[in-house]
Amino acid sequence: MPVTTTSAAIHITPVVIKTFFKHSKRKGIKLKDGDKSEEAWDDLFYDEAFHIVKAFIELGTKNTVESLQAFTNTHVPAPYWCAVVPVKIPLATCNQAADALIEWFGPDELKRVVGGERWWQIRGLDWIDSEWVTEKDYLDDRSFSKDDSYTEEEQTTLRMEHLDRVMLYVHGGAYFWGSINTHRYQIIRYARKMRGRAFAVNYRKAPQYPWPCPLHDVLAAYFYLTSPPPGSVHKPVPPSKMVFAGDSAGAALCLTALTVLRDLGLPQPAGAVLISPWVDLTHSFPSVMNNTATDIIPPHGFIHKPSPTWPVHTKAEGGYTRAVPTQTDPPPQPGHADKLKPDAGEVADQASQRLEQSIQRGEEVHSADLKDYPDGAPSQQEMQEKGGVDAPTGGTTPVDTARSSPESKHENDHDLDPDISLDMWEPKPPKVLMLDPNATPLELRAQIQLYATTEQLSHPLVSPVLQSSLGNLCPLYIIAGNGECLRDEIIYLAHKAAHPKKYPTRKGVLQDGHRQKENAEKFQTPTKVHLQVFDDMCHVLTVFTFTEPAKYAYRAITQFVKHVIDNSEAHLERNPFPELHRPPSDISDTEPVHKRDRRRTPSEKTSDRAKPPLSPSRTEIDKYRFNEQQAEQEVKQGHAEKLPAHTEAPPSECSGEDIPAVLMIRERVDVMGNVRPMEPAEEIEALNIPPQQIGVIKELPVRRWLEGQEEWDRKYKRTAERVIRKRKHYEAKAQRLLDHARQQGWIHDELTPQTSRVSIPDGASRLSAGEIQPERRWGPFDLKEERPPPTAIAGRRDTAEAVALLKKALYYSAPVTHHRLGKIKTSDAVRAVFDHHDHPLKPPRQSVSEQQVHTQVIPIHGLRMWQSLVELFMRKSSKKVDQKVKVGKKHARSTLRSTKEMFGSSTSGETSTATPTDQSREEEGASSFTATPTHQ
Repeated sequence: MPVTTTSAAIHITPVVIKTFFKHSKRKGIKLKDGDKSEEAWDDLFYDEAFHIVKAFIELGTKNTVESLQAFTNTHVPAPYWCAVVPVKIPLATCNQAADALIEWFGPDELKRVVGGERWWQIRGLDWIDSEWVTEKDYLDDRSFSKDDSYTEEEQTTLRMEHLDRVMLYVHGGAYFWGSINTHRYQIIRYARKMRGRAFAVNYRKAPQYPWPCPLHDVLAAYFYLTSPPPGSVHKPVPPSKMVFAGDSAGAALCLTALTVLRDLGLPQPAGAVLISPWVDLTHSFPSVMNNTATDIIPPHGFIHKPSPTWPVHTKAEGGYTRAVPTQTDPPPQPGHADKLKPDAGEVADQASQRLEQSIQRGEEVHSADLKDYPDGAPSQQEMQEKGGVDAPTGGTTPVDTARSSPESKHENDHDLDPDISLDMWEPKPPKVLMLDPNATPLELRAQIQLYATTEQLSHPLVSPVLQSSLGNLCPLYIIAGNGECLRDEIIYLAHKAAHPKKYPTRKGVLQDGHRQKENAEKFQTPTKVHLQVFDDMCHVLTVFTFTEPAKYAYRAITQFVKHVIDNSEAHLERNPFPELHRPPSDISDTEPVHKRDRRRTPSEKTSDRAKPPLSPSRTEIDKYRFNEQQAEQEVKQGHAEKLPAHTEAPPSECSGEDIPAVLMIRERVDVMGNVRPMEPAEEIEALNIPPQQIGVIKELPVRRWLEGQEEWDRKYKRTAERVIRKRKHYEAKAQRLLDHARQQGWIHDELTPQTSRVSIPDGASRLSAGEIQPERRWGPFDLKEERPPPTAIAGRRDTAEAVALLKKALYYSAPVTHHRLGKIKTSDAVRAVFDHHDHPLKPPRQSVSEQQVHTQVIPIHGLRMWQSLVELFMRKSSKKVDQKVKVGKKHARSTLRSTKEMFGSSTSGETSTATPTDQSREEEGASSFTATPTHQ
């Protein structure tokens, strides 16, 4: 059964019941033992929600990638109190972003590392789905005459224009699932609390659109906001009035986009909020293995039921093996993947090896088929003794110089043309770094991550923790859960940004990219960072909006957004942290309170039955104020890190001036949302890992992934066999389309040279690719000399979505390289009537990784049910907190009165009757008393 609301309910209901009884039992044991310690799991609502999310994600792994994508990319109407305007980012803006990426990569890296400059620009839609989001109560009262030609959505967009705080939000979902629909309820909350508007982008997703497709779309969203194309309703948004924000994969895309803007000299936003960013796709940090039980990530990672889309190879294909004992000599060294940009010596060496072994075996030999050890491979330690720039033992000698030197050639090398040898180059299989140095390393024959090939995982735009420098970026607010698998890499990332020199990138990464060498020297200015790690919380804690830590996180995030947007660049250079702003920033506790009895239209009643959110509680604001004071104390006590030139300068004592020159605030947050200083860096395991151990492929994560894949192979053996047959069916279908197109002369093999009128602002580096028409569009037939990744839909012909893309390019939106638009055959139109993936008169539905799924009826969708559940938990938890506060206030008032009467009776015998002013002061004191934590 695919992922649907019904299947999710069937799968999750037993989990809810089981969690309730387990929770009651655990609480009973704690009560019996007199255990008064506070844990996140003590909150029944968090306990239930955590296991609901975990169970849903595990359900997704038992279904196909496309099924999970379709469910999480289904359009769900917004609540009635929200103003949501759908937006289509046009191709002209996409081309502007593509030009920037082309400039960043350069021609050599584009060809060897990315696989070309066209395949990742191919898309099924003529736009990128996005949307503006804010509160309806924030819209201005502008009126429009009947003569105005604006649509209702354009009018709503214009009524948002006065909201100058803009958040560009990039949703998460492991780069392959999720959408603006799954995250809308979070985005609305940000817009409401910051009294601004958010812009959410529904970027293309892997595996159909792998790296760098999502990054391309995020940059397009940035350019759409800062330099709107002709016909756009909104005015240009200055980067100083914008922040980037995202969670998980979305947070990593935000960080990667920041580095691209920095490198090209383009203006960065005022700040960025990174929530649980996934920045190391090699899984080289310890918490990936240690925190599985306390996180929502599936136990074996993101593995899925086989489908034509994923995995690339199934177990049923001729005894296919995902990992074998190594058969080739280094390079690559254990823990590393081979180069995608080889030097001349390596190219000549591999070409001669393949030629020799092809002659010996009588068949074509690829790099994965090379066998350097017919009698058994040496141990990992023996391989490492040969050294290498990133050998985990610390060796820094060149890897096997006899093999990599251009002068060292086999006897047949003089017969090989250098250009042909380079075209023949194939990276060898990646090797796994084993725990036992005497073991023979494994070689990986399968792609581990859906987002990028294994050889690309250590690229700085895939795993930004491997950027040679994260300095010279805008201020960053980074949060993580202490119980999440990504905790260590997030902590390391934050410190690397604040201390570019202290946490260098391993030398192999620097040698593989010209930009990385330059950036290590060029960008040495520390980035100002506020890092918070939340006790017991899992991945993306903001999903659980009803918990005390999440409430504080939302408040802190929006205060950061308001601070960096509302203040000048000079002010932020002095102090980018709202907690250190003096006088303290205003916190509005008068967010829109939606009247329950206001009249609602029939469409509102049918489209949304959820109640509007509650206004913020006084306790929530008091908690933020308390944590604000704690941050000031951290600075005074030396727990916060100061800029090098100001290490001896004492904090400002003037109440009207900010506390300046703070480089990094490092905090932990308890389960009640109260902050405390983080321990010294020397005591944190993640910060003491040698650079050569970061971004390498290690045995334990690979073993866990292999165990899960083997279990899925047994469970879905027959499904895998059906997948092979389906792929053959779609290949035949695609071939018929191609043959017909060529017969009619619609396509040809030669590409038409293009020109560009897209420009980069003054002061930025110029594009070197010449002029390209802004309306250019590439199609799946424009891949000459391109090498798209195996999963990329642009280069595939064996899935239903790939066939749909071919039809769209042939019949509905032909690229400029086509001679003319094709006309669908009558036989194909008849077939389309009986194919639910197709339509006889309209363009076929494009990939669910790109196009939203629209149902014909108003859905009671699982995403809406989850939002309603979160709102229910929010109300229940707020009531519970309010009750505790009332009890605390009552107790505090009683204590204050008793104390006052006691002191009053011992003085002049004056009456102790409180005036209204006294009463309000008592309540204010009681409120502050109850908001103060009872433990540090």
